[in-house]
Amino acid sequence: MTDEKVIEIINTAMVEEFELDPEKMVPEALLYEDLELDSLDRVDTVILLEKAFKFKIREEEAIREIRTLGDIHRFVIEKLRSLKA
Repeated sequence: MTDEKVIEIINTAMVEEFELDPEKMVPEALLYEDLELDSLDRVDTVILLEKAFKFKIREEEAIREIRTLGDIHRFVIEKLRSLKA
């Protein structure tokens, strides 16, 4: 799966799940300030990503460092690469 496809899957899933404006789905978008997500949405995002990509991430420390949509993209891309290795 290409990085572009991963990003497309993430953005589409988040737009549908949280009723976000697709125009706001840019890598530099801050999750809380720009996309107006809250702490409960953070948990829902983890579940959404686990379902979409069929891996577990709840125990990962790196998930706590995510602040932007681009951080989510990079996290998932790196996770998928590590699973292939």
